Amino acid sequence: MNIFNVILIEPLANGLILFYKLLGGNMGLAIIGFSFALRFLLNPLTKPYMQSMKKMKEFEPQLAKLKERHKDDKKKLMEAQGEFYKQKGINPGAGCLPYLLQIVILIALFNVFTRVLSPNGDVISKFNELLYAPLKFAGGETLNTKFLYLDVTKPDAFKVAFLPFAIPGPILILAALLQFVSAKMMTPLQKLEEKVAKKTPGAADNLQVSMQKSMSLTFPLFTLIFGLSFPSGLALYWLLFSVFQAYQQYKTSGWGGLTPLVTKIGLLKS
Repeated sequence: MNIFNVILIEPLANGLILFYKLLGGNMGLAIIGFSFALRFLLNPLTKPYMQSMKKMKEFEPQLAKLKERHKDDKKKLMEAQGEFYKQKGINPGAGCLPYLLQIVILIALFNVFTRVLSPNGDVISKFNELLYAPLKFAGGETLNTKFLYLDVTKPDAFKVAFLPFAIPGPILILAALLQFVSAKMMTPLQKLEEKVAKKTPGAADNLQVSMQKSMSLTFPLFTLIFGLSFPSGLALYWLLFSVFQAYQQYKTSGWGGLTPLVTKIGLLKS
């Protein structure tokens, strides 16, 4: 028995087909409905991170003062920050679990799509191997994988005659862009700390800020590069998940790391 299949792949496959049957037999609509449901189920895990980010923003001035006070002693700065986080109930690593869980789910969904929603082979038979009895397809049934311009079993990519490689399609580009926006919004805006950092080049950056800056580039690049070979249904899921994530982040702590940009273009008053 494959534990990964039992606890992740089979439940995800069954959830997807449940929405497929509830939403009129369209795989694109099923992915949209399934994404909403999955986001709702994961909300309890992401909520602590959002609360932590809200507190981080609230205590920006105090954190900047700590950095200024211990600008010449990296060890004392880290100890002081740790103690401050403990006193205020802030967990700088709270964002790791939701991201790791997203990666695990993405891997499992990739497995479902590549294993079952393949343009080659009997899709119905492959799905039936993973489905619970009430959701199994009857003999002779077909699966509708068309949605907008997509076939969700194939990559969202276009070949251009004069290029030796495929270029990303609209859904894939939007998925990468929204992933970047979402990650940037999760980066705490700390103007005071940035000023202090310029004066103290030897001091360590805040752990969470550094982590989020890295993620803001890593995830979009991952989406674009590997999305060229992923089924487009996976890109559609990732796009929707990023939209939900960005909205939740905005409701919790505003524009975050995008504040300077939205202020510059007039969406937010300085």
